[in-house]
Amino acid sequence: MSKALKEITLGRVFIYLFLIAGAVIMIFPFYWMITGAFKSYVEIGQYPPLWWPTTFNFDNFVIAFEMAPFLTYFRNSVVAMVGSVSLCAFTTILASFAFSKLNFPGKHVIFGLLLGLMMIPFEMIIITNFRTIIDIKIYNTIFALIIPFTSSIFYTYILKGFFDSIPDSLYQAARVDGCSNWKYLWRVMVPIARPSLVTIILLNAIASWNSFMWPMLAVVERDLRTLPFGLYAFVSEGGAETQLMMAASTIIVVPMIILFLFARKQIVNGVARGGLKG
Repeated sequence: MSKALKEITLGRVFIYLFLIAGAVIMIFPFYWMITGAFKSYVEIGQYPPLWWPTTFNFDNFVIAFEMAPFLTYFRNSVVAMVGSVSLCAFTTILASFAFSKLNFPGKHVIFGLLLGLMMIPFEMIIITNFRTIIDIKIYNTIFALIIPFTSSIFYTYILKGFFDSIPDSLYQAARVDGCSNWKYLWRVMVPIARPSLVTIILLNAIASWNSFMWPMLAVVERDLRTLPFGLYAFVSEGGAETQLMMAASTIIVVPMIILFLFARKQIVNGVARGGLKG
């Protein structure tokens, strides 16, 4: 008997069966959504369910795009995501470096208070944010989808932990050689922390892309809707044609799936190097 067969135990078989079952449960909703996007009105409501469309009906996407301006929603989601992710990454890098390597009065107290704010859910401050965007006169603009998400205590906490793992002797040596804090941050710290930064940026991008409650409150014009809000409005305005809702949902989900497939190695590297270590 080969060595590989000897290593197969009942426990290992059970673990693999459990993982396969979990993978099927996780993947099935995506499979049902994507296949449903290509089914006809009769096939989508057929019982027993039709597991594979008899013909791929691309007209569902055409009709969905005609009933709602999903290209506009897509553009707004991309602008909001890129704006909030870029600004949040910038402020997170600066804050993490300050709390990790710089010395200033009250540093630990301030950071402790910020960590305490992490216990406050977003829903509790949404009214304050709403009042703020009205006071600064950006309500019902694309900036209202970006400004409230230009910083994150959680991501600062993650990146600070990674910066703390970099020896202070490296920072002190750079300072002795005349390197400024700004140059040391962008030429040394940021390249070293790239796996963790990519992981943080990806998580932030997914959160921004899937945001629903805030866009629903911050904008009212149809041309400013993001994809999740646009899908909700499409379901309300377009009736109960399930195949069209599946097609619209596929439009929203596929970009994030593609993003994950391209960035999955960076995520693994970020976790492996301790970027998300508790």
